[in-house]
Amino acid sequence: MRLLATWLVNALALLAIPYLMHSVSVASFGTALLVALVLGLVNTILRPVLVILTLPVTVLSMGLFIFVINGLLFWAVANLVDGFHVAGFWSAVGGALLYSVISWTLTTLILQK
Repeated sequence: MRLLATWLVNALALLAIPYLMHSVSVASFGTALLVALVLGLVNTILRPVLVILTLPVTVLSMGLFIFVINGLLFWAVANLVDGFHVAGFWSAVGGALLYSVISWTLTTLILQK
């Protein structure tokens, strides 16, 4: 049940991003649900592999390269899912950052133990 609630919270976070950034758009709530699912899968499967492969660059940049990885994954999902559009790389980095902050905040407020 908690997994479904987290999925819905992440979809709501995706719906909030276009109001804060005009370079990101989400067509509908259904699209937001699909994007939240795909982002969850991509972050579970691909992100750890990319983090390990880019570990030297991440260490040299003092961890800032993680923002690049998050932005690239956010942008990749935008290219995979119809109805979810991100204008460019820097918009993807900003959108991924906003998505993380909004999702974390909503999860903390709504899904407290």
